[in-house]
Amino acid sequence: MLNLRLKARLGSPLGSTHLPDQPPHNLTIATTGASGALFLKNLLLTVEHDERIATVNFIASDSALRVIAEELELKGRSKLVGQLLGKASRKIKEQSNANIGANVASGSYPADAMIVIPCSVGTLARIANGIASHLIERAADVCLKETRPLVLCVRETPLNKIHIRNMYRAADAGATIFPLIPAYYFRPATLDQMAQEFANRVLAHLGLPQADAYRWKG
Repeated sequence: MLNLRLKARLGSPLGSTHLPDQPPHNLTIATTGASGALFLKNLLLTVEHDERIATVNFIASDSALRVIAEELELKGRSKLVGQLLGKASRKIKEQSNANIGANVASGSYPADAMIVIPCSVGTLARIANGIASHLIERAADVCLKETRPLVLCVRETPLNKIHIRNMYRAADAGATIFPLIPAYYFRPATLDQMAQEFANRVLAHLGLPQADAYRWKG
């Protein structure tokens, strides 16, 4: 059985993940210190309203808390999800990045997939090299070892050779590198529309297509 799993992984295209047979019901969403908090906000709003998703474990790094406060003008670090959504959520559970013993730190916990948005190159480096000193990296490491989908929305420019090597390492281990690059061909009128469409693309990649997503017709 182990040999079959190894052959399946080694024989798969670089960066591909084994998508679940059914849409994921239990997601882990993490955010780090890279710029782009608006993209996180729109993703959380979308999963909050998607009835196919039952549970979301949400983790924010200390650097992310500062970026979110500055970019979205939030007040304080408490009740972060409520501030982002404009209301309390029964679905999205906040987890401390310092709590290495949280549910998502174990492969026995039935998380279906994980998204890191935005993913800083520092977080990318730790994930790519198996350095799991905090919950975000440990949860990502669990996804890789359990061959669960892991989507890293990397945000950095320009990229140096270290960044590129780490993206290759993460992709080679099974992650999907999904750079935080918005689309323009659907002519978004606002930043929120741009961020929403990116959220739609990420969720569609995990088998959760959104009804209001733009689809190119040619």
